[in-house]
Parts: sequence; C-alpha cells; structure tokens
Amino acid sequence: MAGSSRTTFVKRQKERARQEKQLEKAQKRAQRKETGDAEGGTVPTQPTADLVVTHDEDGQPQGFDFHDFGK
Repeated sequence: MAGSSRTTFVKRQKERARQEKQLEKAQKRAQRKETGDAEGGTVPTQPTADLVVTHDEDGQPQGFDFHDFGK
C-alpha cells in the first residue's frame, strides 16, 4: 500500500492549490467591489465625437461610414 499515501499527498496538494486560487479570486472580487470597477480590467473609454447626420437630395438620411467614427 505504498501507492495510497502518494495519492493522498497529491490530492491534498491539489485541494490546497484549489483553495488558494479560490481565495485569490475572492480577494480580487472584493478589491473590484471597493474600487467600483464592475467590469474588471476594462480599458477606459474615450469620449465619442458627435456624429452629424447628413441627408441626400431627397431628404433621406445617409448611413454612417467607418470614417465617421473616431478612434
């Protein structure tokens, strides 16, 4: 029965690693909650430019092109 103690040791290591990972996640969640960052690691958004709707000669609005949107 020499193999059974090895498996118990491996199981214990895996369980400890799982618990540590769970604790780290809980700490990160609490930190995000404190700072008010609901999205996690999102990039700050840039202010959007005001889009100007142009109309054709019939008075119908024209669609936007990708050039109309800022970077």
